[in-house]
Amino acid sequence: MEGNTTTSQKSVCHSQFLCSGEQEYVHKRKQVILESLSSLGINCSEDSVPHITLLASGGGQRAAVGLVGSLYQMAKEDMLDTVLYLGGVSGSTWSMITIYSDPQWSTNMDAAVSQLSGPGVELKEALAWLGERAKEEHFSLTDIWGVLTSAGIMKQMDLRRFSDEASRNATNPYPIYSATEMNCFSNGPIEGKWFEVSPHEAGFTELGLFIETSLLGSKFQRGELLEQKPEMDMDAIKDYLPPWLNVPGQVDGSTEEYMRTYNALVTLVAMTRSTIKDPTALSDLDKLQKILEETFNDSKSAWLESKSSEERTNLSQQLNLKLLNEVETWCQSLEEGDFKTHVCLLTSQVIPKIMKWEWGTTANFLYQYQDSTVPPCLSTKERIHLVDAGLLINVGYPPFLGDKRDIDLIIAPEYSAGNIFETLIFARDYAAEVNKSFPEIDDKVLEEREWPKDSYVFEGKETELSIVYMPLFNRNNCKDAEEVKARMEEFSTFQRPFSQDKIEFVLKTAKNNMENNKDILLREINKAVLRRQNKRNSLLQPT
Repeated sequence: MEGNTTTSQKSVCHSQFLCSGEQEYVHKRKQVILESLSSLGINCSEDSVPHITLLASGGGQRAAVGLVGSLYQMAKEDMLDTVLYLGGVSGSTWSMITIYSDPQWSTNMDAAVSQLSGPGVELKEALAWLGERAKEEHFSLTDIWGVLTSAGIMKQMDLRRFSDEASRNATNPYPIYSATEMNCFSNGPIEGKWFEVSPHEAGFTELGLFIETSLLGSKFQRGELLEQKPEMDMDAIKDYLPPWLNVPGQVDGSTEEYMRTYNALVTLVAMTRSTIKDPTALSDLDKLQKILEETFNDSKSAWLESKSSEERTNLSQQLNLKLLNEVETWCQSLEEGDFKTHVCLLTSQVIPKIMKWEWGTTANFLYQYQDSTVPPCLSTKERIHLVDAGLLINVGYPPFLGDKRDIDLIIAPEYSAGNIFETLIFARDYAAEVNKSFPEIDDKVLEEREWPKDSYVFEGKETELSIVYMPLFNRNNCKDAEEVKARMEEFSTFQRPFSQDKIEFVLKTAKNNMENNKDILLREINKAVLRRQNKRNSLLQPT
């Protein structure tokens, strides 16, 4: 759906139409798609170019690597240039941010694959970047996690901003990144939860309230710009509860607070390892890993013995301090040298943020915004907290539902660690709650969740969008449900950065899934052309 949504740079835009910048990009991208469809032997007129989205799930490094493999194979099969939009959450955004650093990435996927096996970024370079970010007003754990993810997993530091894509040509699909606003996620309506960022606009999907992406992080009041600040970037992490804590009566706010601290420190160790090569430094990190694990395991009996909420609150505070003190003691015990200087600087930045547990903090452009549609969880807060959208839905469906982008086909490679089809069910329920259409999901299909096929087509009625859903581990590459489960454990979301063998395996698996389903994808792309033609014809018919 297009419309005239040109807005003052200094104000909030209230619209459910594409902004002019996205309209222009989409128009140019359609010329690329038209040529691609012609080369594939698919007849299509200029006014019937389908709106196709490749929508990647979250799933940590499994998703980051898997998306690169999927895109590589789509390019090899000459299908990537049929894609209008590329959307991601969590782990898949890691690879999106990396590949978009190359203005021509969709024509050079070999480089993206090679990058995953690169030497990485040294800790010194990563910390220099963090040192600069630490001077900014809204420095948070997001910055620390993001830089270590870029350096250790994606093997490059990317200092660009999302809005940098706004001036690019239409060689690549148009990117849409997603996050969840934490205040509304906990205490607000569905309309205030989903947040999207494109090269041109950033804002709340269902509220239809946006600002120019370059102003994300600037101070607004009552919808008007007060002070322009550097544009923020995003990343986030989901928490994990071990089996012995994931039982009724044991999981509460205190438990989660302790687990967040432990997981943040363990992740910090793993990410730091991936940025260094010195054997002595690696040995020192192994010692810290062991200290953290022993401290954590020693707390098991205390947690299970604590009965009341008050007891667990006190215990959480004591154990959090113990973990953090262990890190500081370890740091001071290191031999003098560059490693001690760098790692102690890192822990000095991280520990205060862990104590506050601040993620994705930025200025709220809806602060005191005068509109009845804006919930109090947004209008009364000077800051918003943008966190992993996977907390709500681990695939970024919301920006692609409804009339605004008017999508015909979603290609959805699934890399999530949760139950197969879970993201589809969550998306279907979300669509129903915000009164948007979604393809019907046959309950019989859900019975295959433990050992799924390599693709499913959920076809929309008449002009509704369709979805090709493609689980990473499936009947084609796993002999039974037990092997699917074993693979998900082997490539679990929360672990150290993958070895080269693991990277190669996930890449190959994702590539094979795309290759094996080429005929199905081409069939559905062709149907998407017909669906677009039907939409056009229905609009031309007299009422």
